[in-house]
Amino acid sequence: MSAQTSSPLRGRPIVKGFYEKRTGSVQYVVADPETKKCAIIDPVLDFDPNSGATATIQADKLLSHIAREGYTLEWILDTHPHADHFSAAGYLKDKTGVPTAIGEKVVEVQKLWKMIYNWSDSFPTDGSQWDRLFADGERFKIGNLDVEVVFTPGHTLASIAYVIGDAAFIHDTLFMPDSGTARADFPGGSAKTLWHSIERIMALPDDTRLFTGHDYQPGGRGPQWESTVAQQRRENKHLVKARTEEEFVALREARDRELPMPKLILHSLQVNIRGGRLPEPEKNGKRYLKIPLNSLDGASWGE
Repeated sequence: MSAQTSSPLRGRPIVKGFYEKRTGSVQYVVADPETKKCAIIDPVLDFDPNSGATATIQADKLLSHIAREGYTLEWILDTHPHADHFSAAGYLKDKTGVPTAIGEKVVEVQKLWKMIYNWSDSFPTDGSQWDRLFADGERFKIGNLDVEVVFTPGHTLASIAYVIGDAAFIHDTLFMPDSGTARADFPGGSAKTLWHSIERIMALPDDTRLFTGHDYQPGGRGPQWESTVAQQRRENKHLVKARTEEEFVALREARDRELPMPKLILHSLQVNIRGGRLPEPEKNGKRYLKIPLNSLDGASWGE
């Protein structure tokens, strides 16, 4: 394995994680201590599937933190189209005017889910719902911090990680060591591809800080979201058990066969491939989600 960054990345960002307990998601504000410029990564739009209510409680917490710290927001970033919560990128874009971004392979996810939802040709599958689509290896800045995009598919077709200075935001590729690795059975997912994405992350310097996208508090412990490359290599329960690609694929696929689909997968993808925007209101002024039946073949039934 070789390191993925083309040259050393400048900076040590200030990272503040915000845990959203309803979906076990972790949102981040990542700031350059020199310029106080910052980015938001993977913001959550509140949604209650029982009542159909939406809210901006989580996103507003991020904005309040930015205001308190005296930061200037430069980017609203998503790592992939999430399957278990709504992205607040659209709301934050409207509120702040700051550009949104995601990986360029989101267009493949849009094409796939456009078919699942049987949407008309009027829905664009060109990623135009975001201001910027990042390619693998592309670099940009948050203040004076260097950022490199690393394409890390497997969990989804479009997953990327953001390596920011000495930190990497690795979404659902790896969880905390006691939780293992991400599932790879969503439409477009692949355990084999996920293994190679994990190898890319494990090729970063040992002391790279890794920030995951979810934590499900195994054993009832408190929420956690920060580890290092060395710690993951040493302790991750799936990587310790599965030392080769073949072993990992067998382990991951067996585990995935037992997992029910996320409760919000059919709700959230139709929002998240729109750049975190809810469906347009119908003639009565109400917005409606579309739930395709029997569309995820082979999915385990939830209890």
